[in-house]
Amino acid sequence: MKIPGTRQTISEDDVQAIVDAMHDPLLTTGPRVEEFENAFAKATDSRFAVAVNSGTAALHAAMHACGIGTDESAVAALDEVIVPAISFVATSNVALYQNAKPVFADVEADTLRIDVRDVEQKITANTKAIVAMDYGGQPCDYASLRAIADRHQLMLVADACHSLGGSVGARAVGALADCSCFSLHPAKQITAGEGGMITTDDQDLATAMRAFRNHGIGSNHRQRQKQATHRYTMEALGYNYRLTDIQCALGISQLRKLHEFTRLRNEVAAVYDDLLCGCEFLTPLTTVRGVRHARHLYVVKWNAESSGITRDEAFGRLRERGIGVNVHYQPIYQQPYYQRQIASKSIDAPWCPVADEVYQSILSLPVFPGMTLEQISYVVESLHEVVTGAELLRRVA
Repeated sequence: MKIPGTRQTISEDDVQAIVDAMHDPLLTTGPRVEEFENAFAKATDSRFAVAVNSGTAALHAAMHACGIGTDESAVAALDEVIVPAISFVATSNVALYQNAKPVFADVEADTLRIDVRDVEQKITANTKAIVAMDYGGQPCDYASLRAIADRHQLMLVADACHSLGGSVGARAVGALADCSCFSLHPAKQITAGEGGMITTDDQDLATAMRAFRNHGIGSNHRQRQKQATHRYTMEALGYNYRLTDIQCALGISQLRKLHEFTRLRNEVAAVYDDLLCGCEFLTPLTTVRGVRHARHLYVVKWNAESSGITRDEAFGRLRERGIGVNVHYQPIYQQPYYQRQIASKSIDAPWCPVADEVYQSILSLPVFPGMTLEQISYVVESLHEVVTGAELLRRVA
């Protein structure tokens, strides 16, 4: 690719942080984990942060801590978790991990965030939680979602894997839900190579998630060493979701640059906005007033009628030019696994007309902090040339 869809930004100080960590006596369950958690909590205006080894693990730990699917004696209906129709599959997979049923809510046509009105319509007596995904880096309508969750006594979980560095008014992403889940994948705002984080203001939730990442055991090796004991207790079934000190060292270094990375991503988006203003064959998604967008993605809706080619044709021609365009995402329930679950009636067939329609048109353009004006211009010029080429072919035909 001449221009990748995204790219991590690693500096020499990041490399040195990893080297320094490699010389420590503890490469995992060491002091850097707690240091990273404390710094992350401060950056997101949260009381607690819990480090895990992926964004998926973060979502799974949140489901566990929120009590989803934990009633082993239940023989009737499964717990239900409302999730957005358009997201990465992990957003709904974690409900299945907990033996719960994902219920798909439609998305807003102009932002692709979860549609608050459809969320309320999908609530039943079995609903236990709402998972809202901050699509592309734009925070959801958490004020409305909080009101719905409180009214129905539901847990509210933010899938904030796209939105670290964003905010709603003065409130940072990470402090807008009962649990907020982040990814530290290289494609995201900051990276630890792989990794995840959950933030919360609830100490009980934080305690439950810390045990869950460590096989359900309430203490780790370092803590037992300090207490001079070999005994530990496993109170619940957990997983090995730990994040190493090596990864935390990189995360700490990267976190110091979060504000700068977010500023640069927004600058790239602003240039796209200017260069694509008035363009007839595509429409950028809407940014809501009062929201600070983290700009993980820059998504446009492709107009096949105006351009003369489909979204998939445009995708292929742009890839041929070395541009790392992508599509985020096919509705989760269209995936073969979910289609089989729907056919067997394990999951209800969803009614999400906006998601079904918008999937046919969405296209993600490259965006990353180090993207240059020359690169952005090449992407925009290629968009126009792809359409012009299609027009010339129609005339010749």
